[in-house]
Amino acid sequence: MALRIRVSRYGRRHHPIYRIVVAEAKAPRDGKFIDHVATYDPVNKRLLEIKEDKLKEWLQRGAELTDRAKSILKNAKIL
Repeated sequence: MALRIRVSRYGRRHHPIYRIVVAEAKAPRDGKFIDHVATYDPVNKRLLEIKEDKLKEWLQRGAELTDRAKSILKNAKIL
């Protein structure tokens, strides 16, 4: 079971809210996920909520960051 930390889209039309979630690599983008790690608002360009302890825990367990999730976390100076 390969785990990925990826971005999942929520919110309404023309105002997306993205959740950074831990999911299996084969799961669809907005499908089933294991854990919710952070919330990102691209309109205001800021993280609304971050659970750093959960993020570090999943990275230690071997979950891989996708490119988009990595860039969001780098811009927020979490990584």
